[in-house]
Amino acid sequence: MGKMGRPLAIDEEHHAQLRELVRGHPNATMRELAQSLAEQGGPRVSTVTLAAALRRAGLKRVAQPSAVLYAKPSESAHYGYSDSHRLEPADPGKYTSCLTDAEWALAADLFERPEGHRGRPAVYERRRMVDACCYVLRTGCSWRMLPRESFPPWPAVQKAFLRWSAQGKFEQLHERLRQQWRRRIQREAQPTTAIIDSQSTRISPQGAGQGYDAGKKVKGRKRHIVVDTLGLLLAVCITSASVQDRDAAPTVVAQACAKAGTLQRLFADSAYARRCAAALEQAHGLDVHIVRRPPKAGHWHDAQQSLWPLDQTFPTLPMRWVVERTHAWNERSRRLIMHHDRSIASATAWVWLAQARLLVRRLTNA
Repeated sequence: MGKMGRPLAIDEEHHAQLRELVRGHPNATMRELAQSLAEQGGPRVSTVTLAAALRRAGLKRVAQPSAVLYAKPSESAHYGYSDSHRLEPADPGKYTSCLTDAEWALAADLFERPEGHRGRPAVYERRRMVDACCYVLRTGCSWRMLPRESFPPWPAVQKAFLRWSAQGKFEQLHERLRQQWRRRIQREAQPTTAIIDSQSTRISPQGAGQGYDAGKKVKGRKRHIVVDTLGLLLAVCITSASVQDRDAAPTVVAQACAKAGTLQRLFADSAYARRCAAALEQAHGLDVHIVRRPPKAGHWHDAQQSLWPLDQTFPTLPMRWVVERTHAWNERSRRLIMHHDRSIASATAWVWLAQARLLVRRLTNA
């Protein structure tokens, strides 16, 4: 006699549907898979039942080791640390924010004049101009405070920065480095999943385009960014802090989709839910996932307990921590802690330069 018992909620006829579901959502959690299965017309089951069905179908989650994730593309390729990766200690004009020879080799062709260029020769070395921009970015000083003995005159550096910003040089540099780093760790050059978030920051008195964010109690500007699952920047849009996240989302998401046409999924917080999510799905064909905070459950209260309980923890929200980490990366540069520029274009260029500076050091040190 066969084994008697309760019939399976997910039997063999659903195995093909499970394989398609896992193939379409390779990084989804059990709860997200169960919800997607129910939305596709399948049975509504618990995560325990779904996990058992996946095991019967021969599907299991395999964690990719870090040694494989960061493996070199080939045995012949060698990424070592040499003298070209070090600053010259004898040069008093070199700061830690300056580019090394190896780092400048990745960016030189974007800023140097092409060979055979006709016209007036450059008065100042382009590398020193870029180093001056990196110095202002890292230290947060004003243009007039550039060290005279180390960099060209500040009016020339500021003029070059504005010209490169208008030409999109820093964004082009970051896009090149982002694709190089993704290939280095054996990822596709363009991502399929992105995360969106915003950050409100203060503005200096000479700044313009400011507003008040009533939710964060911040008077200044708001930085809207879209990143991939590695935290690398795809698009950035700076608005007044009074602009709602849902109002700026179409602009920044359109920029990200224009740059990476392979985007399929977008993770966002509850500020982008409902109409905003539906509009993004309709306009760009994205599968928008809203990551909400877990509900606050009640707990017993003891009048004699400590004011600072040691077991208090803060849950890490799936995918949301990636974009929050990118905000923290940006704030390593003191120029981005507070908005000092009157122009929105200049404030945007600083973000691209900060992210490119991070990637160029990562590529030369890996």
